[in-house]
Amino acid sequence: MITIPRGLIVALAAVFSAYHVVLAITSLGVPDSPVAPIIAICLYVLATVFSLWPSRPGRMPLWVAAFDLAASIAMPLLVCSTLDATADNGYATWYVAAIGTLMTITAVRGRLVVAWVGVGFLVLQTLVWAGPAALGFIGVIGSVVWVGVAHFGARALSRASREARSYSLAEREAADWQAAQDAHLHERQVRLATTDRMAAPMLRRIVETDGDLSDAERLECRQLEAAIRDEIRGRMLLDDGVRAAVRDARQRGASVTLLDEGGIDDLDDDDRRRTLTTLRDAIVGTAADRIIVRTVSDDQVAVTVVGLRGGDQRTAALGDGGSGVAVDDDDDEEVDLWLEIPR
Repeated sequence: MITIPRGLIVALAAVFSAYHVVLAITSLGVPDSPVAPIIAICLYVLATVFSLWPSRPGRMPLWVAAFDLAASIAMPLLVCSTLDATADNGYATWYVAAIGTLMTITAVRGRLVVAWVGVGFLVLQTLVWAGPAALGFIGVIGSVVWVGVAHFGARALSRASREARSYSLAEREAADWQAAQDAHLHERQVRLATTDRMAAPMLRRIVETDGDLSDAERLECRQLEAAIRDEIRGRMLLDDGVRAAVRDARQRGASVTLLDEGGIDDLDDDDRRRTLTTLRDAIVGTAADRIIVRTVSDDQVAVTVVGLRGGDQRTAALGDGGSGVAVDDDDDEEVDLWLEIPR
């Protein structure tokens, strides 16, 4: 992309505006009195400085646009009051090009209505002062053309800017979509690899025995199913220590449910390691019959651990419908463990 520095454009506009001031000063001998033209020159210089003063890029402030409009109305009235409309005034009509330049700057900076009102007054004042022939003779038509070009140029640039932002947004959305698809594909591959690694030996054993498994092997299958379910539903809650603690708890007959709902995705490695170490110690240190571990979307708490003891429960992780949630009579259970692991 080729860009033009804003400072260069401002400098060119300043030089072009200064040229009109030079013409005005050199023609001060033409009017009957130089007082009114000098006032007009001062107004033009102030308006130009306000319009080109280094500031944050964007639409011209309303007060600057109002001052430019006031200057464009006052300048022809001041200068023409000292000129003869029927004579050849030469460069004494410098105000025409000056107003065209000032209104062009105003249009470029987003105040299109103000720019058109300014050159519209210039046309009307010229018609009243010198008649229709003067519109082309002193350059009023050229000033109107400048504003017209600035108008369409500003509109084209604005449309191009909107389209560029739209394309940029579409590109970011496409990149995000692609990243999400890649992440999903990677996650599927990881889960398939993990499941294959965990389940393949037992699946081969089932094939070899034609499904005729011993009670110990059937229990191992149920334990294996629960472990695979943990990898899917509680991925961020697992490390080698937690896996071992959960496996030992299930082997002694406890029901363990791990639910990762995204509450600890933003933890850094050290905080996550500390959290999982605390979780492992909590599971190892409780004799509860049912252990429920859940992540929390909270500013203070990362994980909650609840251990319940007693009750006539049937655990889905061990074959009750595949939901992985214990079905029990809560009235017969006692809270053996309640732990909130802080962030």
